[in-house]
Amino acid sequence: MSKRSISPRSETDWARLRSMKDEDVDFSDIPEITEGDMDQAVLRVGGKPVPEGKSFVGVLLDSDVLEHFRRRAGEDGLQELINRTLRASMARA
Repeated sequence: MSKRSISPRSETDWARLRSMKDEDVDFSDIPEITEGDMDQAVLRVGGKPVPEGKSFVGVLLDSDVLEHFRRRAGEDGLQELINRTLRASMARA
């Protein structure tokens, strides 16, 4: 079963937009984001709020994977290295 769009066809000139440089965009009607705005901001992933801070999670890792991270952890510690590695993976996805 295919989904049909009920929205009218876009009238956006995508070719013109793709060819624009950042300095060609007029941001004059967009208000500045203040520190107060940022204080009220809520991080969401998939539309759901993400709590601040850290969460405890029990994870079973293969022994060789754990040993690899232990050898590389250094002064930052195992948890910090694994957290940075997962964050980098998120950025690539």
